[in-house]
Amino acid sequence: MTRKAVFLDSTPLGLLCGPPRRADVAACRRWADALVAAGHVLLIPECIDYELRRELIRSGKTASVGRLTGLQRVHVYLPLDTDVMLEAADLWAAARRRGRPGAGPNDIDIDVILVAQAVVLNLPNTVVATANVAHLTGFGPAAELWSNIRP
Repeated sequence: MTRKAVFLDSTPLGLLCGPPRRADVAACRRWADALVAAGHVLLIPECIDYELRRELIRSGKTASVGRLTGLQRVHVYLPLDTDVMLEAADLWAAARRRGRPGAGPNDIDIDVILVAQAVVLNLPNTVVATANVAHLTGFGPAAELWSNIRP
């Protein structure tokens, strides 16, 4: 078996720290547990943690904030660094030149920063687990619907 490096986008990460009684949260937790049990590595990019955490804090979901913090101890947390941000700037500019805007012209495009982390780390068998493949396609690493990534 080949180990996968699975970068978590905001939807699967949000589900993993959601209320445990929800069926979609339970399904995502089973998915994550199965991947880890099979030897794959789940990665939490700092930019995705930020994107999710700020909304959880804004909406007063303190239990979910606590679960998000706990996930950093269970999975690999990837802090941002200068190399990632430089790569993100290059990817963002290249996408704009190709006519693929993503976010607004003055917005920080979290998707590009996520992809830049995957590109800079250059891990073998990298996949980005997401709910919106279109936002991540064409930048570098493979992006798949989180529920389609199998152990």
